[in-house]
Amino acid sequence: MTSKDLLLTLAFFLLFGAGATAQSSPVGIWKTIDDQTGEAKSHVEIYQKDGRYYGKVVRLLQSDPEAICEKCPGDKQGQPVLGMEVLWNLQAYQDYWSYGQIMDPENGKTYKCSLWLEGNDRLKVRGYIGISMLGRTQDWHRVK
Repeated sequence: MTSKDLLLTLAFFLLFGAGATAQSSPVGIWKTIDDQTGEAKSHVEIYQKDGRYYGKVVRLLQSDPEAICEKCPGDKQGQPVLGMEVLWNLQAYQDYWSYGQIMDPENGKTYKCSLWLEGNDRLKVRGYIGISMLGRTQDWHRVK
Protein backbone atom coordinates (compact mmCIF):
# COMPACT_ATOMS: atom_id res chain seq x y z
CA MET A 1 0.00 0.00 0.00
CA THR A 2 1.39 3.38 -0.94
CA SER A 3 1.64 6.18 1.57
CA LYS A 4 -1.12 8.03 -0.32
CA ASP A 5 -3.45 5.02 0.04
CA LEU A 6 -2.59 4.74 3.73
CA LEU A 7 -3.22 8.44 4.29
CA LEU A 8 -6.61 8.27 2.53
CA THR A 9 -7.61 5.17 4.49
CA LEU A 10 -6.64 6.77 7.80
CA ALA A 11 -8.47 10.00 6.90
CA PHE A 12 -11.57 7.96 6.06
CA PHE A 13 -11.56 6.23 9.44
CA LEU A 14 -10.88 9.44 11.33
CA LEU A 15 -13.91 11.01 9.67
CA PHE A 16 -16.33 8.08 9.70
CA GLY A 17 -15.05 5.65 12.31
CA ALA A 18 -15.22 7.88 15.35
CA GLY A 19 -18.27 6.04 16.73
CA ALA A 20 -16.30 2.89 17.52
CA THR A 21 -14.35 2.33 20.68
CA ALA A 22 -11.13 0.46 21.27
CA GLN A 23 -12.83 -2.02 23.63
CA SER A 24 -15.42 -3.07 21.03
CA SER A 25 -14.84 -6.13 18.93
CA PRO A 26 -16.24 -7.48 15.67
CA VAL A 27 -16.03 -11.03 17.04
CA GLY A 28 -19.44 -12.69 16.88
CA ILE A 29 -22.18 -13.58 14.44
CA TRP A 30 -23.40 -10.90 12.03
CA LYS A 31 -26.41 -10.72 9.74
CA THR A 32 -25.21 -9.48 6.37
CA ILE A 33 -27.37 -6.94 4.55
CA ASP A 34 -27.10 -6.50 0.77
CA ASP A 35 -26.18 -2.85 0.15
CA GLN A 36 -28.14 -2.81 -3.13
CA THR A 37 -31.38 -4.58 -2.12
CA GLY A 38 -31.43 -3.96 1.64
CA GLU A 39 -32.26 -7.65 2.21
CA ALA A 40 -30.62 -9.92 4.76
CA LYS A 41 -28.54 -12.57 3.00
CA SER A 42 -26.56 -14.62 5.49
CA HIS A 43 -24.97 -14.88 8.89
CA VAL A 44 -21.19 -14.56 9.04
CA GLU A 45 -19.22 -15.50 12.13
CA ILE A 46 -16.19 -13.28 12.69
CA TYR A 47 -13.47 -14.81 14.83
CA GLN A 48 -9.88 -14.07 15.81
CA LYS A 49 -7.02 -16.44 14.98
CA ASP A 50 -3.30 -15.75 15.41
CA GLY A 51 -3.93 -12.04 15.99
CA ARG A 52 -5.97 -11.59 12.78
CA TYR A 53 -9.71 -11.58 12.11
CA TYR A 54 -11.58 -13.93 9.79
CA GLY A 55 -15.20 -14.55 8.88
CA LYS A 56 -17.07 -17.58 7.62
CA VAL A 57 -20.65 -18.10 6.44
CA VAL A 58 -22.60 -19.97 9.13
CA ARG A 59 -26.14 -19.53 7.76
CA LEU A 60 -27.71 -18.72 4.39
CA LEU A 61 -30.98 -16.79 4.62
CA GLN A 62 -32.11 -16.44 0.99
CA SER A 63 -30.46 -19.14 -1.04
CA ASP A 64 -30.24 -22.90 -1.01
CA PRO A 65 -28.38 -23.98 2.16
CA GLU A 66 -26.40 -26.35 -0.06
CA ALA A 67 -25.40 -23.58 -2.51
CA ILE A 68 -22.07 -24.07 -4.26
CA CYS A 69 -19.71 -21.21 -5.08
CA GLU A 70 -19.48 -21.55 -8.86
CA LYS A 71 -17.58 -18.30 -9.51
CA CYS A 72 -15.19 -18.37 -6.57
CA PRO A 73 -11.45 -18.25 -7.31
CA GLY A 74 -8.92 -21.00 -6.67
CA ASP A 75 -9.64 -23.74 -4.18
CA LYS A 76 -12.97 -22.13 -3.19
CA GLN A 77 -14.48 -22.79 -6.61
CA GLY A 78 -17.08 -25.55 -6.47
CA GLN A 79 -17.12 -25.53 -2.65
CA PRO A 80 -20.22 -25.07 -0.46
CA VAL A 81 -20.89 -21.44 0.49
CA LEU A 82 -22.05 -22.56 3.94
CA GLY A 83 -18.90 -22.78 6.06
CA MET A 84 -16.80 -20.87 3.53
CA GLU A 85 -14.30 -18.29 4.76
CA VAL A 86 -15.28 -15.03 3.04
CA LEU A 87 -13.36 -12.55 5.18
CA TRP A 88 -9.72 -13.00 6.07
CA ASN A 89 -6.49 -11.56 7.40
CA LEU A 90 -7.87 -8.35 8.95
CA GLN A 91 -5.57 -6.56 11.37
CA ALA A 92 -6.82 -4.69 14.43
CA TYR A 93 -6.07 -1.00 14.85
CA GLN A 94 -7.31 1.44 17.49
CA ASP A 95 -10.98 1.43 16.46
CA TYR A 96 -11.13 -0.37 13.11
CA TRP A 97 -9.91 -3.51 11.36
CA SER A 98 -8.22 -3.30 7.97
CA TYR A 99 -5.71 -4.62 5.44
CA GLY A 100 -7.67 -7.84 4.99
CA GLN A 101 -9.82 -9.13 2.16
CA ILE A 102 -13.45 -10.04 1.59
CA MET A 103 -14.94 -12.21 -1.13
CA ASP A 104 -18.45 -12.01 -2.55
CA PRO A 105 -19.54 -15.64 -3.11
CA GLU A 106 -22.18 -14.54 -5.63
CA ASN A 107 -19.68 -13.24 -8.16
CA GLY A 108 -16.39 -14.63 -6.84
CA LYS A 109 -14.77 -11.19 -6.67
CA THR A 110 -12.28 -10.42 -3.93
CA TYR A 111 -11.82 -6.93 -2.49
CA LYS A 112 -9.63 -5.22 0.08
CA CYS A 113 -11.65 -4.84 3.25
CA SER A 114 -12.02 -2.63 6.30
CA LEU A 115 -14.45 -2.90 9.21
CA TRP A 116 -15.55 -0.52 11.94
CA LEU A 117 -18.29 -0.58 14.53
CA GLU A 118 -21.07 1.94 14.92
CA GLY A 119 -22.26 1.16 18.39
CA ASN A 120 -21.88 -2.42 19.56
CA ASP A 121 -24.40 -4.06 17.24
CA ARG A 122 -23.77 -2.45 13.85
CA LEU A 123 -20.71 -3.26 11.76
CA LYS A 124 -19.71 -1.27 8.70
CA VAL A 125 -18.02 -3.51 6.13
CA ARG A 126 -16.25 -1.71 3.31
CA GLY A 127 -14.97 -3.55 0.25
CA TYR A 128 -12.82 -1.72 -2.27
CA ILE A 129 -10.29 -2.05 -5.05
CA GLY A 130 -7.38 0.36 -4.80
CA ILE A 131 -8.27 3.03 -2.25
CA SER A 132 -11.03 2.85 0.36
CA MET A 133 -12.78 5.97 -0.93
CA LEU A 134 -13.74 4.12 -4.13
CA GLY A 135 -15.58 1.16 -2.59
CA ARG A 136 -18.95 0.07 -1.25
CA THR A 137 -20.07 -0.23 2.34
CA GLN A 138 -22.53 -2.70 3.81
CA ASP A 139 -24.20 -2.57 7.22
CA TRP A 140 -24.08 -5.84 9.13
CA HIS A 141 -26.13 -6.34 12.30
CA ARG A 142 -25.02 -8.38 15.29
CA VAL A 143 -27.13 -11.49 15.87
CA LYS A 144 -28.20 -11.69 19.51
